[in-house]
Formats: sequence, C-alpha cells, structure tokens
Amino acid sequence: MTFSFLSRSAANGFAFPLAKPRSLVLALVCVFSGFSGGARADSDVGSALSPDDFDPVVITGSRFASAAELAPIGATVISASEIRNAGIDNVNEAVRKLAGVYGRQSLYGTDDFDLDMNGFGSASANNLVVFVDGVRISENEQSVALLSTIPIESVARVEIIRSGSSVLYGDGATGGVIQVITKQLGASPFNGSVFTEAGQFNSRVGRAMLAKGGDGFNAILNVSESKTDNYRVNNGVTQKNASLALTWYSTTGRAGLRADFARTDSGLAGSLSLAQFEQDPHQASTPTNSSSRSNDRYTAFIEQTFGTWQVAGELSTREKDTNSAYYGNSRYSGRQTQFTPRLRNLAESDNISNEFVAGLDLINWNRQTNSIYSLGYATQRSRAVYVRDEIRVDQLRVAAGLRREIFDKSSSDPLNSDNYSIAQAVNAWELQTSYAFTPVVNVFAKAGQSYRVANVDDNSLTPIADTALLPQLSHDLEIGTTVGDASRKVTARFFQHDLTNEIYYNPVLIVAGSQFPGANVNLDPTRRRGFAVEGKMQLSQQLRVTAQAQHVNAVFTSGVYQGNEMILVPKNTVSAYLNWVPGDGQTAYLGTQWIDSQRYGGDFLNTCSALIPSHATLDARYSKTFGAWEASVGGTNLANKQYFTNAYACLGAVYPDNGRQLKASLRYSF
Repeated sequence: MTFSFLSRSAANGFAFPLAKPRSLVLALVCVFSGFSGGARADSDVGSALSPDDFDPVVITGSRFASAAELAPIGATVISASEIRNAGIDNVNEAVRKLAGVYGRQSLYGTDDFDLDMNGFGSASANNLVVFVDGVRISENEQSVALLSTIPIESVARVEIIRSGSSVLYGDGATGGVIQVITKQLGASPFNGSVFTEAGQFNSRVGRAMLAKGGDGFNAILNVSESKTDNYRVNNGVTQKNASLALTWYSTTGRAGLRADFARTDSGLAGSLSLAQFEQDPHQASTPTNSSSRSNDRYTAFIEQTFGTWQVAGELSTREKDTNSAYYGNSRYSGRQTQFTPRLRNLAESDNISNEFVAGLDLINWNRQTNSIYSLGYATQRSRAVYVRDEIRVDQLRVAAGLRREIFDKSSSDPLNSDNYSIAQAVNAWELQTSYAFTPVVNVFAKAGQSYRVANVDDNSLTPIADTALLPQLSHDLEIGTTVGDASRKVTARFFQHDLTNEIYYNPVLIVAGSQFPGANVNLDPTRRRGFAVEGKMQLSQQLRVTAQAQHVNAVFTSGVYQGNEMILVPKNTVSAYLNWVPGDGQTAYLGTQWIDSQRYGGDFLNTCSALIPSHATLDARYSKTFGAWEASVGGTNLANKQYFTNAYACLGAVYPDNGRQLKASLRYSF
C-alpha cells in the first residue's frame, strides 16, 4: 500500500494540507529514535481472557478521568482488546457490533453508519453526541459524526451512555453519548505497527502507526489509506487519514497538541425502486454523481491537578469542505471553533466522597454554501454553563446537575427563504441515583430534561418562510439494574423519552409555494419507550460471550398523527458475539445481529402496504500471531443477505446494504 497523501484530488482541486507529510514522518522518526524510554506498553492481544477485560479501571463519566466506582451509571464500555480481537476497523463498526447499537448504511459508501440509540429514526444522528478526548465532533448540520476517521490503533476504549445527557454534553444528547478515549503513553520505547488488508470489491487498506514516550513527553503518529469499489456501482470510496498527537505530562497533569486530517472521495449510487433492488441491488440510479469531503481538526488541551482540584480544557478548531456533483455542483465550506474549560473538586472522607464539576462550552460555527440552488451563509454561536455534583456514601450514589445554553443563529440566502436571526435559550437538568444492595446487585435510576436545537439544514425548509424551528425538549427517564460481577454480568434497563417540538422531516406535509411535498417541522408530542438488556459471560478462561437486545416503541402521543408509529425505527434488535482467545496467539470472533422490520421513511401516515423487511447478518474472523506478525481472515454478512435499512418512500427510495465481504489482513508490530 502506498500512502499518497500528497496527491491532488480531481474532485476538489486542492492538496492534502498536512504541510509536507513525508518530511513530517521522517522528522518524527528522528525525534522518536532520540528519546530514552522504559518498557513498552503491554498488549493483551492473543492472551487468555481475564475479568479485567470487561471493566476498564479509568472512565470519564464527568468529563474527567475517574476511578471505577464513579463510572457512568448504566454505561457500556468497549475495550481496546475487544476491538482488536474482533478485527474491528473503525469506531463506528465497534459501536454497532460490540455494543449492539443499530446503524443504517451510509449513503456515501463509508463506514460512518447512521447510529440510532433508543429509536430516533431518520433524526438519530442529531439525537446522539460524539466526543473524542473531550472534543465534540458531532456536526451542526445534517450529517453524521465521522467516526471512521479516528485511527483505530489509537483507541483505548469507547464509552457509551444510552440516555439523555444534555447537562454535561449539551445539544443533541437525548438519545445518548459516545465518548472515544485515545491511548496515553507513558515511558515506552519507539514502537509501532503496519497493517495491510485486501478483500472483495477491490478493497485495499493500509495503516501505519508510530509511537514513542518517555522523559515527560510522548508522540503518536497515525496514517491510513483505504480504497474500495464497494458493493454497488458508483459507490466506490477512497479515504486518507492522518493524525499526530504530542503530549507533555508530569505527575500532576498533562498538556498537548493534536492534529487530525481526513479526505474522502465517494461515488453516490443513488436510491433504487423496490423492483430495481430485487432485480439487482448492485446497480446505481445516479452513475455519475460524486462527493468529496475534507475535514481538518486542530486541538490544544491541558489538564492540571492542584490538591483536590483539577482543571482541564480543550481549544479546538475544525475546517470542513464538501464538494458534490449531485443535481448540479455545490460546495459547502465551514469552520467550528470550541473552547471547553472546566474544573472538578474531588473530596473524600472515610466512606463519603463528593465530586463537583462545573464548566463552560463555547462554540462558534459558520458555513458558506455555493450552488445553483443556494448561496446561503449561516452562523451559530452557543454559550453554555453547567454544574453537576455527585455524592457517594457507602454503596449509595446520588448526582444532580443543571445546564443553561444560549444559541445565537443567523442565516442569509438571496436564493431562498432561509433568512433569519434569532436567539434561543434552553435548559437541561438531571437527577441520578444508584444503590449496590450487594457486591453483585446494583439498581439505578435517572430522570432529566435534554434538548436539541434545529441546525442550519433543519431550518432550510420549514413550513413558514424565513422562520427557524423551535428547540426540541425531551423529558427522559431510565430505571435499571445490574446483576453479576466482572466475569458474569447482566444489565437491564427501562427507558422513556417524552418529546415536545421534536425536530423531524415530515415527508407528507404540503407547504404553500413548494412544488414537492415535505418540510422540516416541530412535530406534535412523541414518545420513545422501551427496554434493553446487555449480558456478558466468561464461559472459560479462553471463551466469552456478549449479547444485547432492545425493544422500543416510538409513537406520536397526540396531534393529527396520534398513535402512529415513527418511521425507520425497528421495534426489536438483537446482537451477540463470541470471542475465543486461548492464549497461544490465536483469536476468533463470531458475531450476529438481527434487526426487526420497520416502517418505510415516507410512511408518516402508517398506510404503506409493507414494512422494510427484517434481516440477520453473520460476521466472523480468525487471527494467528507469529512473533511480531499477525495474519487474519474474516468476513461480514457471510450469508450474503440481500437487505436494506434506508428507504425513504413507501416501497421505494431504497439504498441497499452491503452483501458478503471477505477480507484477509497482515499486521507487523515492532
């Protein structure tokens, strides 16, 4: 695999802006090799399983690293060893396959599936917040967070909170939060890995990682390039990613710089009618459409401890540029800057501990559109303050928090009726508690209010011209229990979201002056109610099984659609996977997922004669290490199930999911 990061894209006409990547790599190798270091960080890949694999010691439930006893209540944690043993290529795939979160196929052909926690359908991406090391990467527009651009070798763990969490995480955290925590090196010698993979549909992947830590400083460089023709005609994807993290650390804190660069070129295959899908799901309806995206993020961060006080903060800016050839050429260019200072006080006395957290989230965002249908310029400025306090007395935990956020939004477009300038203020609150009746039986409960504000795309097609939508509010409830220890554990939870002014696209609404039906609206009251079960069992020292199941009922509770089901929400999902790690260099993974039927995306009236069919998929992987080498073979959708999860009209507007994909890979670690 050749890493051609200096190549110029014909689609967007500019070079990859990593200054001089080859020179940078050579310089870093020289810097790395000049360090003195201690022992290399341990890896549990290829070793027998232990109970510690189930529960990492350090978590970040309060946006600070904390001890295990202050882990997020009811959270799911995916460890680096689980990701490696399953042969997972990206964080989005890890969330879907290892945590059982339902995802809909990306329309761009990338691995950035539209993740849906708690049944938010086609609006799920805007009811889920994604953070990487404290930096929000969720978008202020109708697009998913680009988890596929995060180097998988850099991930230490992924933490998933499946409930309303706007107090700490702000806008859009109604369905839940995904936190990606990257690895922090201590003293370690120069080390790294090179990975290459090839598979069906002309799929090729190459990744390289270099790392060095010691003398209060460490550095990690990741580069990757992947190409695939994909399952459908004109749905090929080329992705190029690079990241560099530099960290200075001491016994009382750390500070650092991080730069992330991503380039994606995609063919856009378009939607099919149901008849076309059944005839040939490989075909494209738009054989010449394409898209090119760049996403660059620069971050500075600091953490410092002063006795019982700890301060932290990130200053991050992201530049995004998208060029599309789809019903004419268009370009979107924007920037987002965020500053997130916060502090924590952790006081402990005998059997009582108290954690107090306060912080600010300050975000400026803008986007310029240049196309034949829009010349819009939009801005959004948000200012938030939050406080949260948690007390732990023996086996009882009680937490309460408040947040207030003010959004100043404006839009100006001479070609459309998207002209407004407004200020909107929203509040969030939460009250949580848990109690451990015994070392293996714990119950928890959470109530609160979360919110979502309309983004620039939500406000671009509204029933009333030049009028932005109202903020969405959700009253959230979660009750659950965890039974078991690290080697055998079951967590069950009931959840409910009662929403007012839910922001959603109504495909059947007729807007005066528009030649097509459909508009972004504030819906009449809706509800998501369901329960979920997650179980982990260590069958032996070498074998463990994990399973998740969820049932959700998403309906209108009043208004003209009262009693109708929401669209694109499967009522039931079930997933399970088995890991075999005998400790002799072998690993094996077997995973399956079943998704229930769901209503087509255009079926607001619930009158369509059919549902999107249910489906089940099977994945597997086997790997063997030979000294510093690891070879593996694996496949996804091994039964070659022909199915789809995105369909935006009754019996039509179908976007097929991928068929069988077989791959073989080779990794060298040093």
